[in-house]
Amino acid sequence: MTASPQKHPYEAVRDELRQGERWRFLRTWEGAGGVFTHEGRRYLNFSSNDYLGLSGHPALAAAVTEVMKTQGCGATASRLMSGNLSIHDSLEADLADLMGREHALVFPSGYQANVGVLTSLAGKGDQIFSDALNHASLIDGARLSRAKIQVYRHNDMEHLAALLEDGGTEGRRVIVTDSVFSMDGDVAPLRALSALAARHDAVLVVDEAHAVGIWGGGGGVSRGFGVKPDVLTGTLGKALGSGGGFVACDGVYRDLLINRARSFIYSTGVSPMNGAAARAAVGMLREDPTRGTTLLARAAQFQTLLVERGVDVVVGETQILPVMVGDERRVMDYAAQLLDAGLIVTGIRPPTVPEGTARLRFSVTLGHDMAVLAEAADVIARVLVG
Repeated sequence: MTASPQKHPYEAVRDELRQGERWRFLRTWEGAGGVFTHEGRRYLNFSSNDYLGLSGHPALAAAVTEVMKTQGCGATASRLMSGNLSIHDSLEADLADLMGREHALVFPSGYQANVGVLTSLAGKGDQIFSDALNHASLIDGARLSRAKIQVYRHNDMEHLAALLEDGGTEGRRVIVTDSVFSMDGDVAPLRALSALAARHDAVLVVDEAHAVGIWGGGGGVSRGFGVKPDVLTGTLGKALGSGGGFVACDGVYRDLLINRARSFIYSTGVSPMNGAAARAAVGMLREDPTRGTTLLARAAQFQTLLVERGVDVVVGETQILPVMVGDERRVMDYAAQLLDAGLIVTGIRPPTVPEGTARLRFSVTLGHDMAVLAEAADVIARVLVG
């Protein structure tokens, strides 16, 4: 008698996911910058974080080619073993200068940088005060720290102040926020956050992932606002066109991370290729720090084009432009129609965003010139307005 094949233990879980509106899958694209191709067709890409269009820039490719000759393709070990390379030291010096801090420490990803920071700065008996719309990596880092987590309403300084007042004085206090929020495209009130942190003897951690290279001459919202949080985190994989993450801070915090951040200690270092590409990108920002302001101006023009065509875009001041839809099925239908019309626009659903706030997220990059943006605005209006 032939035994029936054993059912996969997670098949039912997968099938349940398929039944809802939150099923995710991978689609393969070709290209770089604002225009991609798929099966020979051209698409305008509005789901990229390659904000300055540097990922395919010849200067980055040349830097990668050169470093491979002497330092190879991979770090080959964690940095505390034998994987700390001269390219890491040079990159960290460049990033510290860009961010206006004494030191930097490079991690394999921005996610690992955020997890490493929060698990190193807080633990059992401490408190982390976290914005309700913080990135998943900040949420996970806070949970892994085992500290008490106090979530304050998004950008609500009165609520944060009340939590700080009521939180008691035992243990360390860490306030953590994104500077530019990745799904809403709004900006944290960093001056008010800095003042609250000082008043309540709290450490302020700011994730500049969507602002590095764009705000403050490339140094992020903090540098643009003239605010100096205790710890900054960022990514090499967005505006800097490479891959990896980093922390910018003083020497004490850097030493602490090297000795306590498990996501740093137990991970192979950033590849020499990514390090060289990021260094080249930082060098380009040093030569022309106006790339970010050019991007923000272009995003503002695109926002105007959408408003003029009746598209209910959330008006803001960053390169991230959400159009709120609410219903998950409808947002995915819109995304499919836009794709059919030649635009890559991701429908964002829970758990990435709160329930009832599904939206289309338009990301403007320097890979979009004004002719492309006008073309896209017409398509978007045709699909969303009719």
